[in-house]
Amino acid sequence: MIPGYQWGLLTVSAFADISVQGASAGNRVTNAIAMASRRTGVDFAYLLGQAKIESSLNPTARAATSSATGLYQFVDQSWLAVIDKHGSEYGLGWAADAISKGSNGRYYVSDPDLRQQILDLRNHPETASVMAAEHAADNKAYLEQRLGREAEPVDLYMAHFLGVGGAAKFLSMEDSAPDAAAASLFPAAARANRSIFYDKQGNARSFAEIRDRFAAKLQKGFDSVGTGDIQYADASLPSGAKTVQPADYVRIETQRLASAADVSVRPDPQTARLAYLMLATLGR
Repeated sequence: MIPGYQWGLLTVSAFADISVQGASAGNRVTNAIAMASRRTGVDFAYLLGQAKIESSLNPTARAATSSATGLYQFVDQSWLAVIDKHGSEYGLGWAADAISKGSNGRYYVSDPDLRQQILDLRNHPETASVMAAEHAADNKAYLEQRLGREAEPVDLYMAHFLGVGGAAKFLSMEDSAPDAAAASLFPAAARANRSIFYDKQGNARSFAEIRDRFAAKLQKGFDSVGTGDIQYADASLPSGAKTVQPADYVRIETQRLASAADVSVRPDPQTARLAYLMLATLGR
């Protein structure tokens, strides 16, 4: 991680899904992903490819059949878990402190309004991107410990698809017996995702074939996006490249709020809280 490079993220749910003036939504999303990559060291191409696959880079995408929401389609429980673990690192201590874990292993927030505010952060590109990156970094560390080798971007997507435990099992088999049929070891996943585990003729795909197809899918997602001037976690910036700063987003948000606000109206507590977070960010 880059020392001292923390974001004061905007956290009021009312502003989570706003459109940005002065920059296209696509630029904001790719820049948010680039910042998350630099902050965590997680491969930019992986994060961008995953977002493309999951939501077509739509920050407010919602699944029709589950609670999955946002760029990375976090379901409610997964989002509460990652905020509980990493939120305090990004100025979201108020959210992390509100989350508890029950004896059944499920995460909950006692205040329903506060719970919704926390869940609405999935619609905020900067927050969603950095939480997805932190989640990927956690999975990477786990996989590398289990596999005894470096986890590649496609391995991280396998963790997203099968869960980190399932991915470790899948990748261990792929390393030792790449040509074996994967469906026999993952019958439930194969039943739920037949097109992944079987070809059109009904032949079971091998571990290596499935992993290669996921790698191609990630690459296609990345290649389909025009990234422009971005920052990669694992590469030096080209000479003269513009460095994207968190304050850029705050400036845009501030301009939008200032143009829309009636300055004669006393700000309510939520607006005051947002202004405080903006000033904290600009002062970093």
